[in-house]
Amino acid sequence: MSPPISLQVTVETLEKGFLIHVFSEKSCPGLLVSVLEVFEDLGLNVLEAKAACTDTFRLQAIGRDVRRGDIICKIMQDRLHIDINGESMDAEAVKEAVERAINGFFGVGE
Repeated sequence: MSPPISLQVTVETLEKGFLIHVFSEKSCPGLLVSVLEVFEDLGLNVLEAKAACTDTFRLQAIGRDVRRGDIICKIMQDRLHIDINGESMDAEAVKEAVERAINGFFGVGE
């Protein structure tokens, strides 16, 4: 089993969606692609993103639900529910999906 990495994922609610912030103390080639694939799997179309992948990994992304056209924003305590693939998705689900992808990428928990 790989040691845990320092990982921070926050997803805050704005008017109609999620803004996702990700920080990992560790970065390596392919990590950004893995996170973007999670967004695609969730049906989130990235409208704007800032990323730094040199030593640490930082990402701030704003996206849109491609089926409904909602702006995806960031959440702290309020939850915005968006219907994805016939299921209600909230910011906590986005956060958990991103955390799983990054931990899986680094082999944490295996």
